[in-house]
Amino acid sequence: MKKYFSILSDMENKIREGQYVPGQKLPSVRSSAESYGCSIGTITRAYAELEKRHAVYSIPQSGFYVVEKQGDWRDNRDVKMIDFATVLPDLDAFPYLDFQHCLNKAIDIYKYDLFTYGDPKGLESLRHTLVSHLAGDQVFVKAEQIIVTSGAQQALEILAKMPFPNGNAAVLVEQPSYDIYLRYLEAEGIPVHGIARTAAGIDLRELEQKFGSGGIKFFYTMSRYHNPLGTSYSSDERKAIARLAGKYDVYVVEDDYMADLGAERQFDPIYAYDRSSHVVYLKSFSKIIFPGLRLGAIVLPERLLKTFRTYKSYPDTSLLSQAALEVYIKNGMYERHKHKICSLYASRMKALNESVERYNETGLIEVPGVSSGIYTQFKLKPTVNMERLIKRLAQRNISVVSGKAFYLSDYLEREKFLRISISQTQPEQIDEGVKAIVDEVRQGSRW
Repeated sequence: MKKYFSILSDMENKIREGQYVPGQKLPSVRSSAESYGCSIGTITRAYAELEKRHAVYSIPQSGFYVVEKQGDWRDNRDVKMIDFATVLPDLDAFPYLDFQHCLNKAIDIYKYDLFTYGDPKGLESLRHTLVSHLAGDQVFVKAEQIIVTSGAQQALEILAKMPFPNGNAAVLVEQPSYDIYLRYLEAEGIPVHGIARTAAGIDLRELEQKFGSGGIKFFYTMSRYHNPLGTSYSSDERKAIARLAGKYDVYVVEDDYMADLGAERQFDPIYAYDRSSHVVYLKSFSKIIFPGLRLGAIVLPERLLKTFRTYKSYPDTSLLSQAALEVYIKNGMYERHKHKICSLYASRMKALNESVERYNETGLIEVPGVSSGIYTQFKLKPTVNMERLIKRLAQRNISVVSGKAFYLSDYLEREKFLRISISQTQPEQIDEGVKAIVDEVRQGSRW
């Protein structure tokens, strides 16, 4: 099955990136089977799926040809802009047709339930489906522990406000970290402390000191594909964090929002090492499908379930969206799309790293070895004028984001960096964009 998905993803990428242009005939079934080292049946199935998605069409006794697409609203995008700033998924990778099918199917299956308000915990059948889905990420739970939320953000806000069994009030956050959540914590007046996280990881001795000093309700972390660094914790770090949580009665809120966007294998989240029921696991479906879906899931230890349900006392998540997501997962469409989008982003990150190696010969920029997800960090020397750099890049039609916003307002030990996102950056733009950034940083060192 994995071989089929990788072949299908590769074919879609070649069409999207123009290696197969509109009107071009695809290689014969036999030729493709030899090229991919698979059976003719696998290629036949892949071509049939591409035809179903209206990416290709067949002519009897001739073969398969790439569809010539009509212009649509996406053609109005500014193709001159090299966008390293946006976090939205690639518009061309959205599973429009598949999810439309799932919506229609969900209406047929749940037509009577859609007239009710639903359960604040989420659609029961979806929660049971998520049990097996989460098991693929080594998160083994019962359906009763899962609550469906209106995106991960809603869950994070509830956790910040609700009391925890340890009686503590402060939230510990990595620095840098998810900017929107940092602004929320500050705006709500919730006690919040920072701990440095760099591309090299986190100081576990400092983390233990902060856990042991008292007052910490929970530690908020992104164990993999960190926003904005793009890096992931090592297995030793994940194991240590789980151990320290139990030792000092500090909860860990693990935001695994990009669990499906990486090509890494054998990555067990912190939750998998939790032996004391101190880890809360969060998953979002916005990055893998589309942000407007606004669906997330939270896995809670038994001790937190009742309080969380009290704070989430009413159903506020679309039943239709939940039902469609259930169909999408059960039909294997989610897994297929995951392989497709992982391959897409991995190829872009590879292109980015190759460009950095090509142009950053003097080491003006420090870049971690990120190969998955959509983010990476371009760390700059302290002497670089960030505002001037961003302005000069904008004049060259290159959009980037400063790392400044990813810190608490009063946190002083900040690194100076650009957060680079490749989610909507086309492959042909990456090389040009990286070259321009290195050029401008080089020029900036002379200002």
